[in-house]
Amino acid sequence: MSRAEELSRRLREELGNLVLDLETGTPGRLFIDVSKEALGKVAASLKNQGARYQAAVAYDARKTGQGFGLIHTFAFDRDSLLVAVRTFAPEDDPEFESITPLIPGAGWSEREYIDLLGLKFKNHPEPRRLVLSDDWPEGIHPLRRDVPHDLMPPAAEEVAFRLEKAPAGTSIIPFGPFHASLHEPAHFSVYVDGEDIKGCEYRGFMTHRGIEKLAQTELTYNEVPFVAERICGICGSVHSVNYAQAVEAAAGLKIPRRAEFIRTVMLEIERLHSHLLWLGVAGHLIGFDTVFMQSWRIREKIMWLAEKITGNRKTYGMVIIGGVRRDIERQRASEIRVVLTEVEKEMLALEKAILKDKAIHKRTKGVGHLSKEAAVSWNLVGPVARARGLAIDVRKDHPYAAYDEVDFEVVTADSCDVWGTLVVRVKEVYEAIRIINQCLDKLGRLPEHEPLSLVLEGPVPSGRQGLSVVEAPRGEAVHYVLTGDDNRPERWRVRAPTYAHLQAVPDMLLNNKLADFPIIVGQIDPCISCTDRVLVIKLGQGRAELLQKQELERISRSRRKER
Repeated sequence: MSRAEELSRRLREELGNLVLDLETGTPGRLFIDVSKEALGKVAASLKNQGARYQAAVAYDARKTGQGFGLIHTFAFDRDSLLVAVRTFAPEDDPEFESITPLIPGAGWSEREYIDLLGLKFKNHPEPRRLVLSDDWPEGIHPLRRDVPHDLMPPAAEEVAFRLEKAPAGTSIIPFGPFHASLHEPAHFSVYVDGEDIKGCEYRGFMTHRGIEKLAQTELTYNEVPFVAERICGICGSVHSVNYAQAVEAAAGLKIPRRAEFIRTVMLEIERLHSHLLWLGVAGHLIGFDTVFMQSWRIREKIMWLAEKITGNRKTYGMVIIGGVRRDIERQRASEIRVVLTEVEKEMLALEKAILKDKAIHKRTKGVGHLSKEAAVSWNLVGPVARARGLAIDVRKDHPYAAYDEVDFEVVTADSCDVWGTLVVRVKEVYEAIRIINQCLDKLGRLPEHEPLSLVLEGPVPSGRQGLSVVEAPRGEAVHYVLTGDDNRPERWRVRAPTYAHLQAVPDMLLNNKLADFPIIVGQIDPCISCTDRVLVIKLGQGRAELLQKQELERISRSRRKER
C-alpha cells in the first residue's frame, strides 16, 4: 500500500463522512476535500503523522456556488508525498477554523486571505492586516472576482504604521522602509534595551504586484511563465519551472527527458549565482568587502555563462509549458564545463580564506541563533533550515525535473546560527557544480535532436489541481494551480521561501546585539519582491502607461519641490 493510500484509509477511519473526496491519480500527490468542520482535525492528524506545513491557498469560488475555497498544503518528505486539503465556506459566512494555534507558520497565510478575500479565521491569535496597507479602504478585497485587477483606491498621504506597543523598558529603532541594510522596501520596528534586541515587528508587502490576480484575469497559461520568471530577480527559472510543472501535472503532460535535464542545468546555474551573490552581500553586511568583491567577481563568470546559454544574464525565457525553448548542444556543454572548473578552483581559494577567518567567526558564530525545534515550528526551509540540522531538500525528497538521476549531498550544519547558514551555502556551490556536470554527461548520451517541448492537444480541462515544489537557492518554493476557463488559471498561488522565513526573524533577533541586525536578517537572504508578489502603472483617461525610470525620477523631483 502506498503512503497516499495508507493516509487516505486512515483519514477515512478517523473522520468518516467528513472526508468528501480523495484524489490519488497524480504520483506523489494527494488531494483531499473535507467538510469545513473537519479542517482542524485533518491538520492535526497530518501534523501528528509527521507532515510539514507549506502554505495556504484561498480563492473566490462563488461563480460555481461554492462560496470561498481554502486549501492547506503539507509535505511528507520521507515519503515523497505532497498533500492538499481543501474545504469551502459559504459566501454569507466565510469563516474557517484557524490552524495557526497548532501550526504557527500558517499565521501569515491565513492573515493574507483576511485581507485579500475577506475571509475570517476563528481563534486566529493575531488577525491584523498583513498584505493591505493600513490606509486601504474597508470592504475591498482584491482577490475577489468582482474587484478589477487595475483598481486604484483613493490616495492617502502620511499614514503611519499601526504597530504594537513596545515592551516596557525598550526603545523603538526603525529599519526601513528604506535603509542601508535592506535591499528592498520593508519595515522592521526593532525593540531595544540599550544594545540588546528584545523584540521586533515586521511590516512588508510594499511591493505587492498582484501577479496572481493578473494570471486569473489577463494572462493565458502560456504567458504566465514569462511573468513568473520576473517574480524574483534571482530565482527566475525557479518560478517559471515551478509554475510550468504545476500546469503540466494538472494537464497530465509528461515533458521530454532532454527538457528536464536542461531545466535542471538552469536551476543549478541559478543556485550558483545566487549563493555567490549572497556570500558577497553577507561579507558586505559584516564589513568584510573583500569577500563581497571576490565572490561577485567569481559570480560574474556564471552570469556570462547564463548569457551564452540563453541570451540573457537573467530572465532567461527558457521555460514554457511542455518543455524548454533552447537546447544545450555538445559544444556549449564543453564551454560550461570549462567555466565550472574555473569557478570551482577559485571558490576553493575563497572558501579557505572565509572558513579560517577569525573576524568572520566572531561576527557569525552564535549570532541569529534559532533552535532546530523552532525551525520546525516556523516551517523553515532551504539553507536556513539545513543550518539548523534539518536535512530537507525537495530535490531529494520530492524529485522533479532530472533530479531523480543525479547524485548529490544534502549539506547540513548544526550550529543553528549565521555561521551554519554560511557553511551550508558555501558547500552547496560545489554540489551545484557536481549536479550540472552530471546533467551534461547524461545530455550527451541522449539523442541531440529529440524534441525540446510537447504541445497540449486541446484546452486544459477546468477544475484540475496541480501542486509543484522546486528547491530555490533560498529553499522550497511552492506553486499551486487550479485550472480554469478561457485558457487561464482559475487560481495560481506562489509561496516563496522568504515568506516562511520572515515570520521567524523576530525569534532570530531576540537577545542579539543591534549591530548584528543586518546580518541576522541577511542570513535568510530576504527577497521582498517575490514574497510580496514592480510594475508601476499610470492611469488616466481610461488607459494604462508604463512609467519609465526617467518619468518616475521627474515626478519624484517635482513633488519634492512642491513640498
